[in-house]
Amino acid sequence: MKKLLMVAVAATIGMGSVSTAATAGGFNVKKCKACHAVSKHKMGPTWSDVAAAYGDEATLAAVFKGGFKVEDRKLANENSKWKKKAKLMTGQYKKSIRGHEEEAAQALFAAVKRGKI
Repeated sequence: MKKLLMVAVAATIGMGSVSTAATAGGFNVKKCKACHAVSKHKMGPTWSDVAAAYGDEATLAAVFKGGFKVEDRKLANENSKWKKKAKLMTGQYKKSIRGHEEEAAQALFAAVKRGKI
């Protein structure tokens, strides 16, 4: 019985850590991780670069709340590699971020601070 209880506790603790990583800042970053990482370029820019470009959560959230217009995307406007992929991000924004702008910005900055998603 004690063994079963300990296994259940360990499983609960393990699930809690998975949940925390997937919901950084209260926003589920699972879909974001397909194209972004904190410090490694994947399909999209690193979240560290995004954080540096916007400076703080409030500024990034304002860009998201403004509809994430292409002209407001600092990294896409500065780098042709990201500019080519901006259309893809528009679709992801509409599916994943719209309605969760502040949470998404908080998740990005929290992940950068921790050094991982």
